[in-house]
Amino acid sequence: MTTYVMLIDWTEQGAKSVRDSAKRLDASKKLLKDMGGSFKDFYLTMGEHDMVAICEAPDDAVMARFALSLGMGGNVRTRTLKAFPEAAYRELVSSLG
Repeated sequence: MTTYVMLIDWTEQGAKSVRDSAKRLDASKKLLKDMGGSFKDFYLTMGEHDMVAICEAPDDAVMARFALSLGMGGNVRTRTLKAFPEAAYRELVSSLG
């Protein structure tokens, strides 16, 4: 599984219906699970972004479909970062000439 860091911001529509956001999170978790992935961690954050999710998915295409599906709901905008674990980081750095 590949790890992704998803930075999430409410749209105006999402902020107006923030009381329903926990239900939307539950639906999002189910959607990603049905796609073969999972949420590893989720945080409400203060600062530049409203929420951060650490997710796993089988591949980039699954994560892209998930992010597009979230955007289609109109409640959030996302930025998704592919994350390399420390072992992969070390391998990449050691392979440099």
